[in-house]
Amino acid sequence: MIDVSGLYGPDHPSIVERLVEAHTTLGFSQIVGHGVPPAVTDALFEVSRGFHFLPIERKRSVALDRLHRGFIEIDTSTDRHSSVETATRPNQSESFMVMREAGPNDPDVLAGALLAGPNQWPDLPGFREAVEQYQHEIEPVARAIVAALAEGIGDNGAIIADFERPTTWLRLLHYPPVAPDAPVNLYGSAPHVDYGGVTLLAQDTVGGLEIRGPGGWLGVEPVPGALVVNCGQMLERMSNGRLLPTAHRVRNRGGLERWSAAYFFDPHVNTTVTPAAFAIDDAHPPRFEPVLFADVIRAELGASFESHADLVRK
Repeated sequence: MIDVSGLYGPDHPSIVERLVEAHTTLGFSQIVGHGVPPAVTDALFEVSRGFHFLPIERKRSVALDRLHRGFIEIDTSTDRHSSVETATRPNQSESFMVMREAGPNDPDVLAGALLAGPNQWPDLPGFREAVEQYQHEIEPVARAIVAALAEGIGDNGAIIADFERPTTWLRLLHYPPVAPDAPVNLYGSAPHVDYGGVTLLAQDTVGGLEIRGPGGWLGVEPVPGALVVNCGQMLERMSNGRLLPTAHRVRNRGGLERWSAAYFFDPHVNTTVTPAAFAIDDAHPPRFEPVLFADVIRAELGASFESHADLVRK
């Protein structure tokens, strides 16, 4: 648990040190004092519940499109690309995905960048306003966390430069309860590691998120107002293995609905991700080959979502 409210003040060095300690050892932290107003998060969860409780026909009217925006129905997402555990059953969650809004004159749209384009918006009063306000508030938090982690491991600005024009995703998740005696491999979210930059998760008080620690799976106790932070595989590559993408899963066995909002802050899709020069020396040779982030996205989405199977062939 790290209070980041002093990240821009005299406590900066100690906060950076604690963030680096967390994300080079266990790979997860919870942050408070991050500055996202509670009313903004509450409004986001309110419209998420409003959407997910709509009749299924209305939700399907904004079903996930080729730009990876919209409603992801339960039993349509399976983590087949996970390096942690081979998933054989679909995730027991439904969600709504929003990315960066990009109009027809946006540079990425004009250049044909992967997934660049407009969002889908359900016909639900206040939905878009609440979502965009949350995006506005949380992006600078994510940027500050990436900058702090990079600084703390000795970077001089190379890593954060890859996030100048980030790829962002906001996933509004609803986990129906799963019976306590359900098969052990029936998950709300199957074991996996995130593949991008950094993830900031807002969650309710139901619990169910678990991370893989040195001695096995550990429950993440929900803390009101906190954001759960974890790094993805692109930050692992950029840091030459110092920042850890820890495995995690969701098991919602408590008999209650579970709600969360995951914000993914990733490099631009056209970033070639490679270990930064500062992280390489005679004792630490490069551990990873360069990879185009767009190719990573194609592989991940193509393997996990029925509607994106064609992405792996492009």
